Amino acid sequence: MAMQRYQCLPCGHIYDPAEGDPASGIPPGTAFELLPDTWSCPDCGAIKADFEPIND
Repeated sequence: MAMQRYQCLPCGHIYDPAEGDPASGIPPGTAFELLPDTWSCPDCGAIKADFEPIND
């Protein structure tokens, strides 16, 4: 089963758990809910609260 993807509201960046965020040290397979509270959008710097789930 695929994990939920999230989209950054300010810039549209998509966090895909299957890819993670290697540039920020987040390995593939990391669910959005498990990202540290200090994690921010790699494109615009928005905080986690600025992301919402994508309904695929």
